[in-house]
Amino acid sequence: MNKLETPKGISPADRIEAIRGGEPLRILLPSYRSDPHTGGQGIYMRLISKALVNLGHHVDVISGPPYPDLDPRVGLIKLPSLDMYARPNPIACLNREILSNKTDRFEWWSHNWGGFPEPYTFGVRMAAYMRDKIDQYDIMHDNQTLCYGMLEVRDMGLPVVGTIHHPITMDKRIDIAHAKWPWIKFLKWRWYSFLNMQIDVARQLDPLIVVSDSTLRDVERDFKVPKQRMTRIHHGIDHELFQPQPHITRLSNRLMVTASADVPLKGLIYLIRAYHMLLKTHPDLELLVVGRLREGQTMQELDKLGIRDRVKFISGLSGEELRDLYAEATIAVSPSVYEGFGFPAGEALSCGVPLVATNGGSLPEVVGDAGVIVPHSNPPALAEAIDALLNDPERRQKMSVTARQHILDKFKWSRCANEVVDMYRDTIARFHQTAKL
Repeated sequence: MNKLETPKGISPADRIEAIRGGEPLRILLPSYRSDPHTGGQGIYMRLISKALVNLGHHVDVISGPPYPDLDPRVGLIKLPSLDMYARPNPIACLNREILSNKTDRFEWWSHNWGGFPEPYTFGVRMAAYMRDKIDQYDIMHDNQTLCYGMLEVRDMGLPVVGTIHHPITMDKRIDIAHAKWPWIKFLKWRWYSFLNMQIDVARQLDPLIVVSDSTLRDVERDFKVPKQRMTRIHHGIDHELFQPQPHITRLSNRLMVTASADVPLKGLIYLIRAYHMLLKTHPDLELLVVGRLREGQTMQELDKLGIRDRVKFISGLSGEELRDLYAEATIAVSPSVYEGFGFPAGEALSCGVPLVATNGGSLPEVVGDAGVIVPHSNPPALAEAIDALLNDPERRQKMSVTARQHILDKFKWSRCANEVVDMYRDTIARFHQTAKL
């Protein structure tokens, strides 16, 4: 017997009763790309799956490449794609095998015409994979793929819960607004065309988890999803990894930020401008960016201000290396224009780093009273808040203690997982009750 299959002689009705009574669940977590270095969705997949198995549930992740880094107790089902972003010459990779497969052919064509087909093609492949495996799971929990394949799997008989970290409409608006040339704006618009599918699927999934009150408001406004179909469940922070390191000496002159250099949503350019202002009164101040510097607006801004050699970029870090850098940082900064949740802010707080964050999206929810909040897209406000903390070591010390306790009190993954499992059980019961009618 497959370890996931319901034992013979157990009826579906008996299985539902067992689930209502607290029986461990068989959970499938789909995610079209899940490497934690690709962003917050990968971090979420690794940590929510670990938290669920910690509660005694069986969890499998089904993912396209790049694949996730998972707890060894979590199963991984690899669903290969063309992985076009990893190919040095995506146009030249066309071959007879791709031409003979409808899904591969569409993925190749759409990518090379400026689209982002991965969520859609992942859904097609996942639905095909699941056709004879529905009975192996009790529920599927989507990680913002929001693809048509989710609806197909639901129609096969498996309840589906969706998570929306934030509506990508926010990325689209900010990205297009920051594009300098009309043809770049067009290319951005073309890339975000997958949003039409995500909005359509989000309107049909019930229930939906949103990770902040900010996301709930934005999904209701941009996706037109009724708020009564959404439940806010805050993420957790990996407080066991990200914790203070008393043996590491905290510096008195280093700012630290975790942000993609040329993603306008992350607001790094505003921090760079604030840093340039601060150098006038704090000439030895360092700025460490956890991210990769590429050709683009951030590099141009650094050159324009003449501080490219003053800002250090570092990438490819392990969690332990990132934690140790937080232990050295004087102040962490989250300069985002918008965040659906904001893992870097939470991780900095968990490490006991004094934090200056913006009011972008959900950051005020994550930070609470444990950090300093300033308006987003406002370099003078960032500079003023950072300057005040640099000049007040006693306040920084108090903030360090408050920050850590804030995460322990409100943002443990065990709390998040328990709330998610309660939703799973309710969804399973309602789904099968509806199926009887």
